[in-house]
Amino acid sequence: MNTNRRRMSLALVAVLPAVGTAGVASVFSARAAESPGPLRIDLPRFSTNLPGKRLPAGWAHQTLPSVERRNSFDLLAEDDGSVLRVTSDRSASSLAVSLRVDAAATPLLRWRWWVSHALAGSDLRRKAGDDYAARVYVLFDLPLDRLSLGDRMKISAARLLHSAELPAAALCYVWGTAQVAGETGWNAYTDRLRMIVVDSGNAHAGQWREVRRDVAADFRDAFGAPVPPVSGVALAADTDNTGGTVEARFSDLWFEARR
Repeated sequence: MNTNRRRMSLALVAVLPAVGTAGVASVFSARAAESPGPLRIDLPRFSTNLPGKRLPAGWAHQTLPSVERRNSFDLLAEDDGSVLRVTSDRSASSLAVSLRVDAAATPLLRWRWWVSHALAGSDLRRKAGDDYAARVYVLFDLPLDRLSLGDRMKISAARLLHSAELPAAALCYVWGTAQVAGETGWNAYTDRLRMIVVDSGNAHAGQWREVRRDVAADFRDAFGAPVPPVSGVALAADTDNTGGTVEARFSDLWFEARR
């Protein structure tokens, strides 16, 4: 296990696209204003793009210098349009997008995901088990003045080390193994990342699973209120600790208002 890589698990999604954030946010706002019915904010869509290695504008492949093997990302044709495919082979990296979403107005995050199989050894209670068949990270723009002095110092030091705006709070929805769906816990490396098991095991492997999460409620459960804006989303699979291989697929993702 590469301990340097795991000193801050949030580093997987640390370096969100440095340019174009405001532009992405404004595009999302325009789409939301034009949408009929409940407010809906689409992340850059996979479904409307052609299959292949070219990914939609707005998404960026984020890697870590200390991890030699990186995941592979491409678009795969499905009946309803293209989906994102992540191939992880003893590797780790993520696909991330910067955005700004009012979690109070549009707290529901929706997507579908598919995995080839659950990862043996995946266990949120152990550092060596910090691998998952699929992950969806939601990052929040939590002001540092809401943290303890100790946490502020840790975050500031980590940001200086990684030369990036590491999030002060994030949720990570996972397809796990050791824990059943519905279990939650702090990441084994940091209490600034709350792990939430959405699917678990092989009972539904090879099947598309629809997910609907209230990120505002999940944030309050983990970090308390008030809920800050969402600042980014990242998608990943992670097999470098357990040394396995897995394929994960993700549909389009969007935020929407409660009905």
